[in-house]
Amino acid sequence: MSAGAPAGGDIRILAVDDHRLLREALCELLELYEGLTVVAQADDGPGGVRMAGLHRPDVVLLDVEMPGPGPLANLRGIRQAAPDARIIMLTMHDDRRLIDSLLSAGAMGYLHKETDREVLVAAIRSAMAGGTMMFLPRTSGSGPDRDREPDPADALTLRERELMELVAQGLSNRQIGSRLGITEGTVKRHLRNIFDKLGATSRLDAVNRMHPPRRY
Repeated sequence: MSAGAPAGGDIRILAVDDHRLLREALCELLELYEGLTVVAQADDGPGGVRMAGLHRPDVVLLDVEMPGPGPLANLRGIRQAAPDARIIMLTMHDDRRLIDSLLSAGAMGYLHKETDREVLVAAIRSAMAGGTMMFLPRTSGSGPDRDREPDPADALTLRERELMELVAQGLSNRQIGSRLGITEGTVKRHLRNIFDKLGATSRLDAVNRMHPPRRY
């Protein structure tokens, strides 16, 4: 059984997105991963609520930008229909107030749709383990952040940043491997690469060299 999978077998996923081609492509991608099974799809919030009640999925991937009652209403409806489901929001936008309200309402993750597929799969497994994950694009081009100080984390890949978030939570290499569905040896290899990029000499040193993760 894959790391992060429920005791009964594969992680059962419901995908809710009004863009049919994107939704179907996402589902086909997820089916390629061991331990993941897409049990249903829906193209709007009310349909997602119905499918959640019918199939009782382990994880719901819920698009933020859909016509209808809105993301908060969709989230609450799905939580009522399937109380045990972990809900991960997918979006193309970075709205801090919306993020805060959705996480407060029970979302287990908030990911940009351009997030690497490995990060999405890791977020699904993390949600099953009770973790919250968030990946958003960094501000660029214009605005108040354009002249910000260089961030050491910019040198890291998404997977490396994800791993460092777990390191900062105090998880052991074995626990991190279990969360991400990778071996302990792979975790150690990632850490060596991170230490090289940050000029760090230890896990604590690496955490201290990175900007503290944002909390919403």
